[in-house]
Amino acid sequence: MNTEIIAVGSELLLGQITNTNARFISKQLSELGINVFYHTVVGDNVGRLEEAIKIAESRADLIIFSGGLGPTKDDLTKETIAKHLQTELVYDDYAMKSIEDFFVKQNRSMTENNRKQALVLKGCEVLINKHGMAPGMIFDHDNRTYILLPGPPKEIEPMFQFEAKPKLAARLHEGAKIISHVLRFYGIGEAELEVRIQDLLDKQSNPTIAPLASDGEVTLRITANAKNDEKAWELINKTKEEILARVGDYLYGVDDDSLSSKVAEMLINNKLTIAAAESLTAGLFQSELASNAGISQSLLGGMVTYTEQVKKEQLGMPEEILEQFGVVSAECAGEMARLVKEKFNTDIGVGLTGAAGPEAHGDKPAGTVWIGIAINDDKPYTYRLQLSGMRNTNRLRAVKFAFHYLIQLLSKKGYSKL
Repeated sequence: MNTEIIAVGSELLLGQITNTNARFISKQLSELGINVFYHTVVGDNVGRLEEAIKIAESRADLIIFSGGLGPTKDDLTKETIAKHLQTELVYDDYAMKSIEDFFVKQNRSMTENNRKQALVLKGCEVLINKHGMAPGMIFDHDNRTYILLPGPPKEIEPMFQFEAKPKLAARLHEGAKIISHVLRFYGIGEAELEVRIQDLLDKQSNPTIAPLASDGEVTLRITANAKNDEKAWELINKTKEEILARVGDYLYGVDDDSLSSKVAEMLINNKLTIAAAESLTAGLFQSELASNAGISQSLLGGMVTYTEQVKKEQLGMPEEILEQFGVVSAECAGEMARLVKEKFNTDIGVGLTGAAGPEAHGDKPAGTVWIGIAINDDKPYTYRLQLSGMRNTNRLRAVKFAFHYLIQLLSKKGYSKL
């Protein structure tokens, strides 16, 4: 099944928004073994949209549309498709009731153009929109399948993943189970990881292995196709074991884990408390950690010690450390971690200091970062980074590396990681 994705919306062509929907849909389709050969973007124009449909029909069996299902005049996707395929639009009762109920709950009057959102292609398979108003559609015509989806990511992503994707999978694999499992790595680049598992990538068939790099992290999505869940997981776990035998030291989590959520999980489950003293990250470490529910039982507090004066007066940094080693040093980061742990009486203290950039800090080049971690009564552990990104990218990466080192350190000390 060869696929073309057509994103509809002049705002995409004007650069006002990014076409993230095509990337999301392509990724989901790859897990089903469906080829995506073309991405097309077309503005809110009937003639150009119809031309795009004709071109897509000449080279694709499956054509997926995103956007243009809303209530306004420039939302013209389903009207254009209906005219092109010589079918009619009819009201879907469930969608209409959902739209009416929404306005009742909001205590607002429903305008006539909102009724338009309940129109669907006659004879289509309706995809329920649980996060918006306009339903999606799957429509078969002349040995092709047309899928119409809303534009907003918060609507299209759950609709495709939980409505359209299972229906496509059932058509392709006659009820077979398709299960994906994501492995998350940090501290290793995508290129190095791929080299280490290249033979597994070369011989993959079922399950498939899909690498993806994002914001310094690397993920591997393992997708198995089997007759039932048990067999699918058997295939996944066998491949997972082979992968982890080579790069398991860099694994920090799975599926929906993030570095901060994994740290939070380890702290909470092991009843550990933590505090942080931050210089270049200015509270970002604590902010990321605080995004996880339940962290209040572990994150007791912290300090932003941006200047030397504040480090000395508020944190208690010995002046001789700053004079002898400087702010951007292992000694300063380690002492920051020790002092903040002592000040807040926690099990763990974290210190982050460095030169975020774009300018150097004295003789320390931009991107130089030191991370200190103090655990219990041990001598603080220190880690040096030499980052090369923009200022705020360096700050975020410093935080992620702090989480990464903390996960590794806790794991080495016997605290369960997974």
